[in-house]
Amino acid sequence: MATIKGTWTQVYQAQSLQRSSQTLSAIGSLALIFGGELRPREPRDNDVHIIDLVPTSRDQDAQEATLRSYVKTSDSPIARVGTASAVVDGKIYYFSGRGGVDMAPIDERGQLWRFDAGGTGWHAISPTNYSRPVPEPRSYHCMTSDGKNTLYLHAGCPTSGRLSDLWSFDVNERKWSQLTSAPGAPRGGTSITFSGGKLYRMGGFDGNHELGGEIDIYDIASNTWDTHTFKPDGKGGPGCRSVGSLLAVSVHGRPSLITAFGESDPSSLGHAGAGNMLPDAWVWDVENQKWSKIIGEEGGEVPQARGWYAADAMVVEGKECIIVQGGLAEDNQRLDDAWILNF
Repeated sequence: MATIKGTWTQVYQAQSLQRSSQTLSAIGSLALIFGGELRPREPRDNDVHIIDLVPTSRDQDAQEATLRSYVKTSDSPIARVGTASAVVDGKIYYFSGRGGVDMAPIDERGQLWRFDAGGTGWHAISPTNYSRPVPEPRSYHCMTSDGKNTLYLHAGCPTSGRLSDLWSFDVNERKWSQLTSAPGAPRGGTSITFSGGKLYRMGGFDGNHELGGEIDIYDIASNTWDTHTFKPDGKGGPGCRSVGSLLAVSVHGRPSLITAFGESDPSSLGHAGAGNMLPDAWVWDVENQKWSKIIGEEGGEVPQARGWYAADAMVVEGKECIIVQGGLAEDNQRLDDAWILNF
């Protein structure tokens, strides 16, 4: 089994960050956390909690990172669980999720919410043409972007069942386009990321069991999918999982994907309980299509196993890394920490 060394560092911990099924989006040195629940099926708040990993001034006796919150206003979206987010041009876009008294998928008729951390706050972004098809409302879906002008929305849980559809949204033209659906079983809790003109998808839950052993690759230019298979045995590659993450970063100068943690078996209590959570993290070399297990420094701290957490790739003081925040532990407790992994 190939391995690669990585270093985990806890960068913050706060009671206000205790939650699962939230999102985290990175903009520069800022990690912006939105949504989630402290108790099952009860959205915690609709504030935006912002961790600054490179504050302008540092107290020698305090944590290096700082935390502040953008408290809800009359323009804020309703509180929600299981939403998805992606960043374009320094602004975060969110789509749907569960909310309201009955915790049903929030139907906003194809509308997204945009959050501008630069000071203008929340804006509702509606499609320009409502005669065109729009994605149906859903939760536990995933989003990514090309970093320029296009969002990609995939899968998730509508009012009943699960989805395998793929949509793009042009943020300049405010137009949805339906693309070729992904292969394999419809699923929730899957992960998707963008790298080098392609989308990469892995994992998820199909209603019966966690999925694995495949990385599905969508070529944006040709609107087609291909599938790379591997043994999900914890040796040749990561085991089957859902509600984890898949993030594109450069590792030692090589285009790579990182997956970490997640749930390997669902709880018998469904959404009200915690299943078996995984403690591992892996790097996939995009060019060589090979997995390496991430091994921490001997004696170093590592995050506890978790699923239903939030994560993103970011650059801190010139170094690419990933950040992992909160989530659900195996004892069914919500976590309140934030960690970065670098190489």
